[in-house]
Amino acid sequence: MLPRLIEVGTANPENFYTQEEVLAWSGEKNTKIQNLFLNSHIETRALYLPELQDGLPPEESPQSLIDRHLNGALDIGSKAIERALKTSEIKVDEVGFIVCTTSTGFLCPSLTAYLIQHLGFKDSIRRMDLVGMGCNAAINGLQAATAIAQSMPGVSGLLVSIEICSAAYVINQDLSTAVVNSLFGDGASALVIRSDLHDDWRSGPAVLDFEPLIITDSIGAMRYNLDGTRLSFFLDRDIPYVIGRNAPIPVNRLLERHGLQKEDIKHWVLHSGGKKVIDSIVENLQLSQDAVRHTRNILKRYGNVSSSAVIFALGELLKEGTPKEGDYGILMAMGPGSSIETALLRW
Repeated sequence: MLPRLIEVGTANPENFYTQEEVLAWSGEKNTKIQNLFLNSHIETRALYLPELQDGLPPEESPQSLIDRHLNGALDIGSKAIERALKTSEIKVDEVGFIVCTTSTGFLCPSLTAYLIQHLGFKDSIRRMDLVGMGCNAAINGLQAATAIAQSMPGVSGLLVSIEICSAAYVINQDLSTAVVNSLFGDGASALVIRSDLHDDWRSGPAVLDFEPLIITDSIGAMRYNLDGTRLSFFLDRDIPYVIGRNAPIPVNRLLERHGLQKEDIKHWVLHSGGKKVIDSIVENLQLSQDAVRHTRNILKRYGNVSSSAVIFALGELLKEGTPKEGDYGILMAMGPGSSIETALLRW
């Protein structure tokens, strides 16, 4: 009995900013940095930005950043979970397991413990936290969540991805840091997962298989560095091309294992990693622009919301209601490692 993806809930901070507004907040004067913001194909992002002090971003302590991560995670993480459960008509005390991904803050106890306390999940709920895997983590989390779902037939569980990227911003007039500041937004997603004989394709797609690719030659291309007392995320300029030229490898392995051709895939759900990343994947996989419409739309409206982005895009597809019985789909997310994670779905 295969697990199915039943419902998606998403949430963002209340305050949305245009790229021009985030640029003005940052105080960046470098023309190259300004062009990064204004040519990113992002229109708005939702962020927990602190108030300016004397017209400049404040100096924040590591504790204040941890607090922003936790408070933001409880705010939008709870909203995403509540929306997913409400739509799927599942009560909080009926949830049997929760898998949570994040890469924008470290907490001990972890986010699942705080969410369980905050929302009133039962104290016997199974839980797992994946921390630091990056933008691809939702698919890694999906592997764990589907395995748990298969071991608990009829029980509904959650894959929750919460990223407070603004808690990892560093303003230092450095071009590589500015790339991060121009790209990432705050967002949370919650995906209801269940293995139940009463569900069919109308309930949501079944998860058939996974295929990863770890590009260890580019292990440092996406990483955290320490900038004083703050973590600063680094993105190598060649990442779009590394991801693009390697994207066909896990896809082809997945298709070959199931006797499928690329033309058999009706729905492509990709992580919104940035315009150049999306363009590179489209070129190397020879996808139509229509195939990545949801991916581009998420980038345009929210920026790169890290591990939650691919579930945001899946939510758009499910809301659209275009999949038909028997359709195949591929989820793809990319992140540090460097890693490309894929999953094969069928309605």
